[in-house]
Amino acid sequence: MLRWVWVTGGVGLLMLPLVGQERKGVTVELAGCKAVTPADWQEEPLPPKSLRMMQFRLPRAQGDSEDAELALFVLRGGGAIDANLKRQEAKFEIPPGTKREEAIQLEKFSFGGKYDAWLQDIRGIYLKKFPPFAPDAKVTRVPDYRQLYVIFEVLENGNPVVYSMTLLGPARTVEKHKKAFVEWVKSFK
Repeated sequence: MLRWVWVTGGVGLLMLPLVGQERKGVTVELAGCKAVTPADWQEEPLPPKSLRMMQFRLPRAQGDSEDAELALFVLRGGGAIDANLKRQEAKFEIPPGTKREEAIQLEKFSFGGKYDAWLQDIRGIYLKKFPPFAPDAKVTRVPDYRQLYVIFEVLENGNPVVYSMTLLGPARTVEKHKKAFVEWVKSFK
């Protein structure tokens, strides 16, 4: 984390970075596996009563109007992987003229060298709901959005537990962070 020092002089106040204090990533632990986020991912406080374990803000790409958001979830008691993947797909409309296999891609990989995991990449028109889980929520169609979604299931004390990560934002911004995100996800040990 970058550290700052306040310096007063005359009438002004100046904020200068302390030399040698570089911003560092955050250590994240999921299912007994750990990895450190890239330094430019900003951890954010969780809202009250959040279902999230952690959340991060990833800086926007040049020309985009907003940052991307990475949210990490844990669901004790499990949940069907296929149902969760379909639920993510339902958050998007495939743009006219785009084939489904161009808009939605799925890759299986090994998380932490222990668990089968899936990385789903969806591009299209995001159906943004507020509040997100309300049946009568207002839906705003947001074009040119993208989501990278990772999900895997483990057994903890004999009980199923589902972990998931959702990187969501403007398509250019998600593309900017895709390589670092995939490397980070695959670096858990």
